[in-house]
Amino acid sequence: MECVVQGIIETQHVEALEILLQGLCGVHRERLRIHELCLKSCPNLGLVSSEVRLLCDLEQSEPTWTVRQVGGAMRGAGAEQISVLVRNTVESKISKDALRLFYALGYRLDHELLRVGFAFHFQRGAQITVTVSSINKMLKLHSTDEAVPVTPGIQLVEVTAPASSENYSEVVAAVSSFCEYLAPLLHLSKPGISTGVVPTAAAAAASLMSDGGGATL
Repeated sequence: MECVVQGIIETQHVEALEILLQGLCGVHRERLRIHELCLKSCPNLGLVSSEVRLLCDLEQSEPTWTVRQVGGAMRGAGAEQISVLVRNTVESKISKDALRLFYALGYRLDHELLRVGFAFHFQRGAQITVTVSSINKMLKLHSTDEAVPVTPGIQLVEVTAPASSENYSEVVAAVSSFCEYLAPLLHLSKPGISTGVVPTAAAAAASLMSDGGGATL
């Protein structure tokens, strides 16, 4: 399973966010260019349709493929009281022929996206990953070179961390604690809960740009 929160930030403030993340994480960013294909099963594969995502890492010299399935979120009173979404996930490396295999199994392409940006991976009470990316749609099937932004001027920020049924409380606490440092620039919440851009973003970004970062945890 994983713990996850999301938020949005205006593209003009992304450089300031990168400076802040560099200071907080103490590691260098990694470039991100992911071709994501969302496949959905046909009715004859079961009573409940399923969805899988094939992720192709285009930043590698030889593109690598991963299959990812996101399950249901944790429910109950405890889940409602925390600001981080805890959900089941299954992820595995696959070959470049996987798309053909899923088509043979009866899956069909629902939509595809291109995520372009950067990511930070670091240890801070949990193995946390922060991704900042623009979400782009393809004008033609699989034509990543002709992708255009879905929401021009806005980028998606996602903070995730792997967890288990035994330690998810600690991971939730680690993610929540880290997100507090990003609050002047953006608000992070459970996926699907849109809070828009924060009014303090412009001032916070200007301060970070003038200081050149330097924040440490």
